[in-house]
Amino acid sequence: MSLRDYTFWFVVGSQYLYGPEVLETVASRAQEMADKLNASGKLPCKVVYKVTAKTSKEITDVIRDANHDESCAGIITWCHTFSPSKMWINGLVNLQKAWCHFATQYNREIPNDEIDMDFMNLNQAAHGDREHGFIGARLRAPRKVIAGYWQDADVQERLGKWMRAAAGAAFSRSLKVMRFGDNMREVAVTEGDKVEVQAKLGWQVNTWPVGELADGIAAVTQAEEDAMMREYESLYDIATDNLDAVRYQAREEVAMKKMLDREGCRAFSNTFQDLYGMKQLPGIATQHLLATGYGYGAEGDWKVGAMTAIIKFMTEGQKGGSAFMEDYTYHLVPGQEYSLGAHMLEVCPSVAAERPRIEVHPLGIGGKEDPARLVFEGHAGSAVVVSLVDMGGRLRLICQDIECVKPIMPMPNLPVARVMWRAMPDLKTGLECWILAGGAHHTVLSYDVDAEQMKDWARMMDIEFVHISRDTTTESLEHELFLNDLAWKLK
Repeated sequence: MSLRDYTFWFVVGSQYLYGPEVLETVASRAQEMADKLNASGKLPCKVVYKVTAKTSKEITDVIRDANHDESCAGIITWCHTFSPSKMWINGLVNLQKAWCHFATQYNREIPNDEIDMDFMNLNQAAHGDREHGFIGARLRAPRKVIAGYWQDADVQERLGKWMRAAAGAAFSRSLKVMRFGDNMREVAVTEGDKVEVQAKLGWQVNTWPVGELADGIAAVTQAEEDAMMREYESLYDIATDNLDAVRYQAREEVAMKKMLDREGCRAFSNTFQDLYGMKQLPGIATQHLLATGYGYGAEGDWKVGAMTAIIKFMTEGQKGGSAFMEDYTYHLVPGQEYSLGAHMLEVCPSVAAERPRIEVHPLGIGGKEDPARLVFEGHAGSAVVVSLVDMGGRLRLICQDIECVKPIMPMPNLPVARVMWRAMPDLKTGLECWILAGGAHHTVLSYDVDAEQMKDWARMMDIEFVHISRDTTTESLEHELFLNDLAWKLK
């Protein structure tokens, strides 16, 4: 399924106390709101008005149906009138989809001349929201609360961002990851409990032999290779005379995509320490697969591969770009403190500032032929870097705000894709906080998601979330991590 295939069910709360005329008005307004929200252009998925629920059975039934509908990524609840919260208990305790409590009302203004008791009885969203909010708090249910007038652009944009996180949660629960070989030897942070991850996040992480991929590369036809070369030529500038190396990458990509699609995998990992039967470590092959929406993790890092796939799915249709990334080195000149992110070969061209170039250069590790890769600079703009780490007994999602800049130097002898950024709140503090939190050297860098969305996703998946922002200090983060340790040990 693509992002736009998902729907969100609009469930409105009321009760029989108000009589049939009021309930008809509530239902009519709810349908109007769904239609106008869909026409706003601010939402990535369709809102489907389902019911004005007046009884516990109606609520339980619609939530049961939502749980069993694969296209439903979540429910949006709104209490136009007063909806007694005990009738929501049986449904909400069994809810398996994302939940947004939409705290809004049909009318923008209080009509000074017309307001009377009939108006008050019909328009009790402020009353209903508090009852509805109590039961969410009482049940300790994970939920998003979005307050404001439903026709305001900023409110619609927040709802749209939450939808993307919820669709990402639905995508996560069916994600399959293909590992070509194990993780890099002796590396700690790329390890993890795959059983716990499948139970918590839904990921199925398994290994396929590199030799099978080598056989697949050998089986690629000339027509398939030529078609992939035409695709490369349409998107990238060929800046090498070594076309044989580029053609081999085309064969690798065709073979990898066949294996991924055959097994229903949307993410993969590999390692330069296991290239049995292959001539090159995949470079363009991986980068172009990333550009088409697959996730990737280097050195066997299946966690970052899966997170790349999820964030790419969440940001479908957006233009900033999201990429597998690695922190490489720092520029520590006072007043010019920057991080340089890159990788040997595999940074996604979706973040490129200009049309990427295909180049062939020695790699220096892996013991194979010089691989072809895309070389480019990342574009400027606000972004985040995201890292999922296994803390033993729980998962922690770390998100840091960054500001990407045009690289301050050309680095003509560095033949890889690269992005340069200012870490928040500053490089030294941000670095200390990242290390204190246990953040990995591999991340997902995204211009299209923000910390609020990643926090929403983490809440839906019931995992710990840590945000390093412009306002973070090492003292505040250490205190937060200490409290988190206590809280998660009690869960």
